[in-house]
Amino acid sequence: MAWVLLAVAGGLEVAFTTALKYAEGFTKLWPSLAFLVAYAGSAWFLAQAVKTIPLGTAYAVWTGIGAVGTALVGIAIFGEPATALRLFFLMVILGGIIGLKLVSA
Repeated sequence: MAWVLLAVAGGLEVAFTTALKYAEGFTKLWPSLAFLVAYAGSAWFLAQAVKTIPLGTAYAVWTGIGAVGTALVGIAIFGEPATALRLFFLMVILGGIIGLKLVSA
């Protein structure tokens, strides 16, 4: 169950970074509020996950999900480049996330 909570925390990290882009320096009300809600939710779910999962592992997985997810949102929604090398290194991060899950209790 802790890994599910961690995945939700990572998903909310992607949500709050996406909302941050739309908030335009916190000048837009609704995206700014979405950022705050997603940020708080992400922190809460991460805090629940680290009750069971070692802190270093949980934090690395959380940031990895956020990094890969946010980069993919950037490509899909904001038209950022999807070069072969960029996608390769995103896969390397994803491989690290999967590896940490496999070697963790």
